[in-house]
Amino acid sequence: MAGAHQSACPPSATSDISDANARRLDRWLRQRAQQDTLRFLTCGSVDDGKSTLIGRLLWETGQIPDDQLAALQADSRRHGTQGHDIDFALLADGLAAEREQGITIDVAYRFFATPRRKFIVADTPGHEQFTRNMVTGASTADAAVLLIDARRGIQTQTRHHAYLVSLLGIRHIAVAVNKMDLVGYEQRVFDDIVESFAGATAECSFSSVTPFPLSAIRGDNLTSPSPRTAWYRGPTFLEFLETVDTTQPPDGKLIFPVQWVNRPNPDFRGWSGTVAAGRVALGDRIRVTASGETARVARLVTMSGDLPAAEAGDAVTIVADREVDASRGDVLAHAEQPLETTDQFEATLVWMSEEAGMPGRVYECKLAHQWAAASISAISYRIDVNTRRHELCRALALNDIAVCKFALSRNVVFEQYERSRTLGGFILVDKFSHATVAAGMIRHSLRRAQNVHRQSLSIRREDRERLNGHRGKVIWFTGLSGSGKSTIANALEEVLHSQGKRTYILDGDNIRQGLNKDLGFADVDRVENIRRVAEVAKLMMDAGMIVMTAFISPFRAEREMARQLIGAEHFLEVFVATPLAICEQRDPKGLYKKARAGALPNMTGVSSSYEPPDAPSVVVDTAQISAEEAAAMLIQAL
Repeated sequence: MAGAHQSACPPSATSDISDANARRLDRWLRQRAQQDTLRFLTCGSVDDGKSTLIGRLLWETGQIPDDQLAALQADSRRHGTQGHDIDFALLADGLAAEREQGITIDVAYRFFATPRRKFIVADTPGHEQFTRNMVTGASTADAAVLLIDARRGIQTQTRHHAYLVSLLGIRHIAVAVNKMDLVGYEQRVFDDIVESFAGATAECSFSSVTPFPLSAIRGDNLTSPSPRTAWYRGPTFLEFLETVDTTQPPDGKLIFPVQWVNRPNPDFRGWSGTVAAGRVALGDRIRVTASGETARVARLVTMSGDLPAAEAGDAVTIVADREVDASRGDVLAHAEQPLETTDQFEATLVWMSEEAGMPGRVYECKLAHQWAAASISAISYRIDVNTRRHELCRALALNDIAVCKFALSRNVVFEQYERSRTLGGFILVDKFSHATVAAGMIRHSLRRAQNVHRQSLSIRREDRERLNGHRGKVIWFTGLSGSGKSTIANALEEVLHSQGKRTYILDGDNIRQGLNKDLGFADVDRVENIRRVAEVAKLMMDAGMIVMTAFISPFRAEREMARQLIGAEHFLEVFVATPLAICEQRDPKGLYKKARAGALPNMTGVSSSYEPPDAPSVVVDTAQISAEEAAAMLIQAL
C-alpha cells in the first residue's frame, strides 16, 4: 500500500503541499485503492436453482458462521427439500412463504467476500408475477447470472429475464446451466443450451457471455473444477465473479444529484449526495442545472474528513465558496459541461402493476431525486420478448415491455440511459396507492420539448375575470349515466346566466360528437376523454368563464388529474350520487337495457366500474331533491 502511494504521489509532487493537504491526499489515495465490490444478480425461470447456487457458494467460500450453519441444518430438516442433506436455498429464501413454497418471492441481498473481491448478490424471483422484484435487483447490478435448468432448457421467462438484463444496461452475463447432475453431465446437453441461448439473445447488447456447466447442489464447477465435467476447460464460477471487469469508461461529465441540504448549524451549509459520474475537486466551478447559478467548490466533506477530490461512487458533502440556491432534487454539474433538461422524452417502459397503464393517466415520476407529474402521451409499440416483434398496444398489462412517449409537468435533468443509469432511469408511482407501477429507461428527448415554448400573453386571467365581473370556475359533475348530471348543470347555468355570469356546459354526449368522436368507451378511451375535457375546461376557465362539465368520469385518478391541472381553488367537484337502481329505472337513453342484454360492453355501473369521489365538494342525490333544488344548493356553494 505504501509503495502504491509513493508511486502515485512522489515527494517531489507534494513538496509544495501543506502537511494537512498531504494527509488528506494520502487518505483519499488509500480509499481509492480499497478492494472493489461487484454487484450481481441471479435470475432465470422458476425453480432453476438460483437460491441453491447462492447458498452453496456461501458455504464453499466459508461465509457461514457455525451458529448460522447449525440453524441452517435445523431449518433444512424442517423446511428443506433435500432429505437429510443441507438445503442451501434456505440461506437466501428468508420469508416464511418462500420456505413453505420452496420459491423466491422477494429480492434477497447477500454480502460476502473473497481475498480478491467483495460481493453484493441479489437473489431475484423467477415467477412471472414477481418480475417487478427482478427489475429491482437488476437496477443496481454490474453483472448477471442467468440460470437454466439443464433438463428443461430455455424457457419463456429465461428469454424475458435476458432481455430485461440487456435493457437495464448489464453487459456481462454468466449463463449457469444448472442441475447437470440430473442429465448425467452430458456435454451435448450443455452445448445445445449454450447454442440455443446465443440464438435467443442475438439482439441483446451483451459485452460478454460466459457459460458454465454447474450442479449447484453438489458444487460442481462452483469454486473448483469438477472431475465429472472433464470436457469443460473454462473458468470456475467463482473465478468469473472474481475477474469479470465491469468498470465503465471514464466520463468527464460530472453528475451530482443533491440528496439533501446539510445544515447542522448556521455556519455550515452543504449539498450531500453521491457522485454518480465524473470527478469533482477543490476549486472546480460547478453549476446548478435548473437555475444556472455557479460557484466554486470550497470543501468536500466526508465522515472521515475532507477530501481533495471525489469520484463516481463517493458519498460527499459539497460546500461552495458562496451562497447558491440548490435543494434536494437539483443536479450539480461542471459549469463548462452543463447537463440537459426536458419535459418530454421517449423511454422503454417495464410495466410492473396489475392495474393497466393507460395514456393520459397521471403518475408521479422519480428521476434521480427529482419528482414530477408525468403521463404516457402515447404508446409507440409493445415488444414481444420471444420474437422481438413490435406490436400495436393501447394499454399496458403486467410485465409488458413497451416504448412510450412521456410528458412531464416540469423540466427535469436527464441523460440517455445507456450513458447514465442515474439520469436515464426512472420509476412511475401511483398517486393514490403510492405503489411503484413501472420502471423506465430514457431513450432520447423529444424534439418538440426543445421546439415548443410557452408564449407569454399580455392579458391575464385576472384581467378577463375583471371584465366579466366574476371569477373563472370549473364545476365538475360526476356520477352514473342517468343520475342527472346534465339536468342539474343546465338548471345551474340558467340561474347563473340570469345573474349575468358568462358560462358554458361541456356535456359528455356533445363533446363525443366533435372533439372526442374518435374515442370509444374502453378504459383507455375514458381516460383520454377526460384528459382532453380537462384541458379544454382549463382554457375556458382561463378565459374567465364558469365552466360546467357533465361527464361520468368514472376514475378517481382522472378527476384528480383535472383538479391538479385546473387548480384546486378553481375546481368544484359535484358528486351526483343517485343510486344505480334509480339510474337504471330512468334509463333515459336506453343504455342500461342494452347493457343488460349484452349489447353494450363497458357500461359504467354494469360491466365497467365507477369509483365514487372520496371527498367531493358537494353531494347531490336527485332521488331526494329536484334539479332546481340542486342548482340552488350549488349557488350557495359557489
